[in-house]
Amino acid sequence: MRHGFRAGRAVYAVAPVLAAALAHIGPAATWLPELRRRRFPDLAGLGDPGHVALTFDDGPDPASTPRFLDVLDGLGVRATFFVLGENAARHPALARELVRRGHELAVHGWTHDRPWWPSPARDAREVRRAVRVVTEVAGSVPRWYRPPYGILTSGRWAAARRAGLRPVLWTAWGKDWRHDATPASVRATVAADLRGGGTLLLHDTDHASAPGSWRAALGALPDIVRDCREAGLAVGPLGEHGTGGGPLTPVTAVTAVTAVTGESPGTAGATGATGTTGTASFRSTAPG
Repeated sequence: MRHGFRAGRAVYAVAPVLAAALAHIGPAATWLPELRRRRFPDLAGLGDPGHVALTFDDGPDPASTPRFLDVLDGLGVRATFFVLGENAARHPALARELVRRGHELAVHGWTHDRPWWPSPARDAREVRRAVRVVTEVAGSVPRWYRPPYGILTSGRWAAARRAGLRPVLWTAWGKDWRHDATPASVRATVAADLRGGGTLLLHDTDHASAPGSWRAALGALPDIVRDCREAGLAVGPLGEHGTGGGPLTPVTAVTAVTAVTGESPGTAGATGATGTTGTASFRSTAPG
């Protein structure tokens, strides 16, 4: 009897801690690609079915970003660059060059860290700081936010919302951060998931990746763009993608967890990928 009473008290003592942890990290379940596409299409970056949004993370980096700018110029393509505030502050001239060449700047946070411990005040402060720097170098207020590693906690969601930013993750990526990435592997990985209306994530730097890994993304870029165009898909920035037109609805721990378990509360899953993306897709000839 006494043992049961002690166990009950322990459960009551731990319950608030568990609830707080779930509230903090629960929305990060949207990192799961299929969940994101089916339940949170705006967050997945699903847009115009005849368009692919090309995005880059982690820059700007003077060792690599200019090379991407030159290739994009040659391809006649503009993209969205999710920059880290600390990098934009360190290399403001390069950040301005991105804008001068017609690209869109977006916020990737201040530093590239993992938010395992709740710190809403810090999240709000760092997002505001990044927005301020991006606004200064771009000459306009940014629209988009992508958290480092795609981990969207409740604190980061709230920080983005207060800053007027719309969180966008991705529908396809190239796994170009790996030490064994090659142009062929990046192209094949992209081709496996990218469809019309999708948002593609690549990296223009190895800031948070294996040293030199950006070369794999750079080498794959012309073929990826050609694959898209051969499939009848335009390639451009998020600002031309037709996503995020509706109200900014927070992803809470409840909606994220119920989406994972399949127990949908009411109309939580009413808006899915069906009807949002088109049927146009491409398959590259690169090896898998």
